[in-house]
Amino acid sequence: MLHGHGDDLYRYNNITMNFSSNIYSHADMSKLKQHLCHQLSLIDSYPEPEPLTLAKAIAERRGVSPDCILVTSGATEAIYLIAQALRHSGYTHAHILQPTFNEYADACRMFGLGLTEEDGNGTVTWLCNPNNPTGSLHLEDDSADTVCTASEFSKTLPAIRVVDQSYEDYTLAHLMSPAEAVAKGNIIQLHSLTKTYAVPGLRIGYVVAAPHLINLLRRFVRPWAVNALAIEAGQWLVSNDAKVIADLPAYLAEANRLRTMLNAIPGISVLPTQTNFMLCRIEGHTAAELKDYLASRHGILIRDASNFVGLTPHHFRVAAQSPKENDALTAAIGEYLHPIAHH
Repeated sequence: MLHGHGDDLYRYNNITMNFSSNIYSHADMSKLKQHLCHQLSLIDSYPEPEPLTLAKAIAERRGVSPDCILVTSGATEAIYLIAQALRHSGYTHAHILQPTFNEYADACRMFGLGLTEEDGNGTVTWLCNPNNPTGSLHLEDDSADTVCTASEFSKTLPAIRVVDQSYEDYTLAHLMSPAEAVAKGNIIQLHSLTKTYAVPGLRIGYVVAAPHLINLLRRFVRPWAVNALAIEAGQWLVSNDAKVIADLPAYLAEANRLRTMLNAIPGISVLPTQTNFMLCRIEGHTAAELKDYLASRHGILIRDASNFVGLTPHHFRVAAQSPKENDALTAAIGEYLHPIAHH
């Protein structure tokens, strides 16, 4: 399990600006909270052993059959479930495009999937799209054109591709649709209501795949894995299609402005991004030192990205916030690196 992640507010008591989580932090979820206040009696009884009602609602909205949806307690639970199910089905190796979310590799190691640089039959390829922490996109290649039927899957171990689209609502780029993933037959898509609706504490995610893959995963699902209030929240959010970011193009334009300002600070470099978060590098100091300074002096929290595979102690990640907060972050980093100029 990953130690040292974003949104670690529990370690501090003075944070007023949170850049450490990729989830939009200014979402107004007051209507959902009001709704759940009137649903607290749900905790008096067990929820559905598997949230099939919510799965049906998601299927209707995403344009696929309910037997192509599996609801999980967050996308992270789905990651471990996929690794477990595929290893028990005979898969032995995983190919992970790094740097990316560390839980893919952790889940593979937990269930005995060896990491390899090759992909192909008997291998599970994991990719995040848009990718965390870089904000980059993976373009489809020829291997994604393979269509695997249920009968073919039962006779061989075709290459499986797990595509984590948890940040799909934070980009304007065209991504593979659930219907396209189902049609492929060897694609397992991950989706996150947690991120789409900015409710990370509720833990709600879902898997989209062809029925033969969903049935495979379902063999390893724990009963009552998703709690009653999370199911109720999921149904309310999906049925109301709550809008977390009112103007996504404007928000992403603000993210680009933040990137431009950070890149203008001598000693800071920022990679291009297709979403609201971005990977940065600081020279002459470590990300941990910068994080401690920003938290203690300015009440600003960033993500120390040094524990991503392939990155260095100099890497950190931030997600765009309001223009005022973005200006404050930029000024604070400039003050840290060039105190005389900001005196």
